[in-house]
Amino acid sequence: MAQLQPPVNMDNPLIISSIAQGHQVLGLPKPKHPLVSVVKASEVRPTVDLTGVKVVSELYQILYKQAGSGSLQYGRNSYDYAEGTLVFIAPGQAVGYDDPDSAEEEGGEVWTLAFHPDLIRKSDLGKQISRYSFFDYEVNEALHLSEEEKKTILEILGKIVKEYSQNLDRHSQHLINANIQLLLDYCLRFYDRQFYTRSNLNSDVVAKFERLLRSYYQADRPAERGIPSVGYMAGELNLSPNYLSDLLKKETGKTTQEHIHLYLIEQAKSSLLNSSLSISEIGYALGFEYPQHFSNLFKAKTGMSPRAFRSGG
Repeated sequence: MAQLQPPVNMDNPLIISSIAQGHQVLGLPKPKHPLVSVVKASEVRPTVDLTGVKVVSELYQILYKQAGSGSLQYGRNSYDYAEGTLVFIAPGQAVGYDDPDSAEEEGGEVWTLAFHPDLIRKSDLGKQISRYSFFDYEVNEALHLSEEEKKTILEILGKIVKEYSQNLDRHSQHLINANIQLLLDYCLRFYDRQFYTRSNLNSDVVAKFERLLRSYYQADRPAERGIPSVGYMAGELNLSPNYLSDLLKKETGKTTQEHIHLYLIEQAKSSLLNSSLSISEIGYALGFEYPQHFSNLFKAKTGMSPRAFRSGG
């Protein structure tokens, strides 16, 4: 088997487009299924030096590590695995490994579940994959598992491995997909628990978010930069957009976008009732590029146009 040549630097990433190619890079035997695989770090013998290399995979990946050395670069952060965690990586996201050759420490475990989008494309899971917003979280927003949660995940993982390791039949793909979806559904539950147990921390984020939004408008940035985007707000708080929206939804019942729109409407109401600015001027001051967009949002949220609101309905 020819060895793949590593990229020269982090600006020239190694692209992994299939399960088979991933196995080749990691020095593993041919996969038992072309679209899904579970890999243990103790079995990996990389055919290339991955240290410092950016790897872009076209696969969905769920990484688990417990009590081991080595770190993973993902997004803006480097995360040192000090306890059992799950990290979720969507196709096209870049990952870099500081120490890919480090074996599992005594008592520790490292494994990766990888599956190609084609596995789920025509299934219910393929239609619902966007529900699992944690695939777009940053690595520092990983899921930390309790011992009981770990047992649940490993049990489902074992069913996936058993299913693709035996002779495939007409039920195999459905059962593999069903177990992957079950695993992801449990992860949704576990993330809800994590949000709940970090309630004090989350409350601080909510307060910071509200202050950030107020200061953005008090500094007259909308006239220059427009309405603050979800990405901008998340970046200022050092969070991923999906994580911030999920956190706000758990704490307040509203997503980031809904909070921004609510703030805009309250500011608009105040300006409509307490200033002589035209409706267009109010829209521009709030960051709308076109006055009609302001009027459409205002009517969608309040049930009446800005003009009708100003005149008392």
